[in-house]
Amino acid sequence: MFGIGELALILIVLVLVLGAKKLPELARAAGKSARILKSEAKAMKEEGKKDSAHDPGAGRAVGGTQGESHVITGRVVEREDPPARS
Repeated sequence: MFGIGELALILIVLVLVLGAKKLPELARAAGKSARILKSEAKAMKEEGKKDSAHDPGAGRAVGGTQGESHVITGRVVEREDPPARS
């Protein structure tokens, strides 16, 4: 991955390009994005558990490796109007 030297160089370039005043703002935005992503992933995981508990036959196992299986669940939604072509 990256060593300390490369990370320091990237940080220096960021400070020069963006300025020291913008970095805390960018860090906050990145933190918010990470929290949102984490909460959405958790919600999707809980929703999947809830759906599989109510409808155990909803998913179909797809072959995995070494005894692992991946369950794919969902539903097909038909569009009412065809997409516009440009």
